[in-house]
Amino acid sequence: MASEAIKVGIIMGSKSDLGVMQDAADVLKELKVQFEITVVSAHRTPERMFEYARTASDRGLKVIIAGAGGAAHLPGMVASITQLPVIGVPVKSSNSIDGWDSILSILQMPNGIPVATVALNAAKNAGILAAQILGTSDSALSQRLMDYKEELKRKVEESAREMESN
Repeated sequence: MASEAIKVGIIMGSKSDLGVMQDAADVLKELKVQFEITVVSAHRTPERMFEYARTASDRGLKVIIAGAGGAAHLPGMVASITQLPVIGVPVKSSNSIDGWDSILSILQMPNGIPVATVALNAAKNAGILAAQILGTSDSALSQRLMDYKEELKRKVEESAREMESN
């Protein structure tokens, strides 16, 4: 989505991460939150990463979702450059150690450089968390989030009724 109202940046270390990171884009679309999405590799394109993080706020971004697998330095490095909240999505990659390498690389940040970390491959939760952050100053978005969560509740209750009637 391209717009001057873009609020969330979704970045990933490799195009192969798109299968996971698309979930963040999908939930942001559902919640009507504008975003941009691109590939920014901490290891293969460090200059691109520095420029992306350094200019994010000036471009209107309010939150960055960064997905990475393996050594997974992208979320932490971006967080070290920008003052914006960064949400890390550990991605289980083809060369991963069951995803633990990604989880620990993103989760174990030094004091002063926080990265909010969601579960392995949980880009949807990253999108919801980004929307919740934005919703603190956007009452319409906050209402859409409440409606979204009400729908989750309704689906669980419906499943329970179906199961209990059998």
